[in-house]
Amino acid sequence: MNKDAVAEMSQQYQVETAQKLVPEGYKQTEVGVIPEDWEVVKLGDIARFIKGSGLPKKDLVDGGENLCIHYGQLFTTYGPKIESVFSTTNVDGSIKSEHNDILMPTSDVTPNGLATASCILESDVILGGDILVIRPNIKLLNGVYFAYLVTIMREHILQLVTGSTVYHLYGSDMEKFFFPKPPIKEQSTIANALSEVDTLLSELEKLIAKKQAIKTATMQQLLTGRTRLPQFAHHPDGSKKAYKQSELGEIPEDWEIKLLSELANIRSGGTPSTTVAEYWDGSVEWCTPTDITALNGRKYLTSTSRKISELGVAKSAVEILPPGTIVMTSRATIGECAIAKVPMTTNQGFKNFLCGSEAYNEFMYYLLGSLKDRFIGLCSGSTFLEISSTQVRKFNVAVPAIKEQTAIATILADMDAEIQALEHRLNKTRQIKQGMMQELLTGKTRLVNGGVND
Repeated sequence: MNKDAVAEMSQQYQVETAQKLVPEGYKQTEVGVIPEDWEVVKLGDIARFIKGSGLPKKDLVDGGENLCIHYGQLFTTYGPKIESVFSTTNVDGSIKSEHNDILMPTSDVTPNGLATASCILESDVILGGDILVIRPNIKLLNGVYFAYLVTIMREHILQLVTGSTVYHLYGSDMEKFFFPKPPIKEQSTIANALSEVDTLLSELEKLIAKKQAIKTATMQQLLTGRTRLPQFAHHPDGSKKAYKQSELGEIPEDWEIKLLSELANIRSGGTPSTTVAEYWDGSVEWCTPTDITALNGRKYLTSTSRKISELGVAKSAVEILPPGTIVMTSRATIGECAIAKVPMTTNQGFKNFLCGSEAYNEFMYYLLGSLKDRFIGLCSGSTFLEISSTQVRKFNVAVPAIKEQTAIATILADMDAEIQALEHRLNKTRQIKQGMMQELLTGKTRLVNGGVND
């Protein structure tokens, strides 16, 4: 058997194998497996391409006569569906939107930034420079559907991007973009389903922001004594407790001014020699500021990205801190706190608080976090800001008795728990959306209202 015959047989085998892998009711195409009643189309065959006109940021003004979109807002402000435009200008631009226009940025410092799209539903909005306006045949392509599709076909679009220092995506590039196109009714159904999830995400984000604002205001009131919890606001005879003047301003009459060194044993951290391999990759948690910022505001630290050995502890200024210690960044990033849930060490960019009998560590966590601006005001350093151990130890604060500290911390912890539950729901919804996009935009799952059952 000659080589040509072998090659032909091999090709035939690959084709037959691929056909067997394609489910019934689907077909193999250049963009993957799609439903039989979907098409693969070239964008240039069903759309026109227009370039936005110049609109410098200085021309964005509050209360301007004309609604407008600056190209940078496609990255920061708008998602796949633009129903409301937020910016205005007094400039009368020559390029204005039509309902169902698809907007894509045409330049960015990274190629990934160009694989994003938004469909605008408002007409007569001035469109700034560096915006590619794709104006499809509205009977053939739903712009919102296409904007969502772009997010899962990122790799295909990136193949069309040109440039090195600054990257570009032009209409002449997107004309060549091939993509799967369901019937227009199914496009609309898919777009509506994904838009509903985005609406839920937006509402969750707003609710989280509101809860965080309430928590911040509550902290400002409770941690300064401006607002007292009912059980601590009155004397045993029922009379309301008064306030007194102090070096920190007006505080409740039964609160005291204390040095942080009176409330906690304040310890610094250290770093084992990085040239001795035996000091590293052991079993002892070693915290750096990056571990704190990675918490994104969560209270407890249970593990660190790097670990040191017991030998590294013995041969350096590192000290193993017990669970319950408050670790606070004191160099470059100032005043970010967490509570260690396991024994751990820190590098020298920390001041660590082992609370005594007059300080409840959960209360101190919130109190220290609220003092960030005061800490920064004491910082020195030309290369980076740093607050010294001496400054921290001599830092004074107003504190209530331990029972009130515990009650305040409980209120704030409950607020944290509510926010974290909402954030968990938000993250879960984002995951659900990603799964929906993969299923719906590839046709793996069909929506009944789109004209086809699952």
